Amino acid sequence: MTTGHNHPAGHRHEPEPHGDVVMDAGFWDERYLSSPALWSGRPNAHLVTEAADLAPGVALDVGCGEGADAIWLAERGWQVSALDISSVALERGAARALEAGADVAARITWVRADLTDWVPPAASFDLVSAQFMHLPPDQRRPLHRRLAGSVAPGGTLLIVGHHFSDLQTDVPRPAAPELYFTASDIAASLPAEEWVIVVDEARARSTLDPGGATATIHDAVLRAQRTG
Repeated sequence: MTTGHNHPAGHRHEPEPHGDVVMDAGFWDERYLSSPALWSGRPNAHLVTEAADLAPGVALDVGCGEGADAIWLAERGWQVSALDISSVALERGAARALEAGADVAARITWVRADLTDWVPPAASFDLVSAQFMHLPPDQRRPLHRRLAGSVAPGGTLLIVGHHFSDLQTDVPRPAAPELYFTASDIAASLPAEEWVIVVDEARARSTLDPGGATATIHDAVLRAQRTG
């Protein structure tokens, strides 16, 4: 499993874990401790694009990392539950939220949880955002079902991940095709009588490859609204 919360700090390309690595709390704490900032501190671009038009409410940020997405949401009036398996990441997020302002920090609850077995409260969130949570299918599909179940009627589910096509680029990605998914995979799992699919696409964006050249990559972006 991998989690990528936003752009790597300084556009560095962090090594991606592979299948025989146990990515538990100890792994992620060590990875965060390997750098003063593992991620850029900027919110994920797809969250900004898809949530900018949403009225603030109660949000769940799944795999929040160092908190850039949670802080961005809180700055816009959202009450945010920010979850991650790494206590190091959560401590950094809380510190950066305070730097953004006491009012921002007060809107975020930082929660340490293993998302492979954590069960969110049902029908409780106006926005559920999971950015680049890459898990094996036997863990990913139940997680996506639990996240969908936690969206309140009228709320939004936003799930973003690396697209399969990135395996053919020079940008480092795990050589484990089973970790990838498409937006259509998730859309197909949502009951049509309960959901409206707003976005279902492989969305292009630019990044830098390890040599510093500009590369085009694609992200699977699923945005759905729960109707009932």
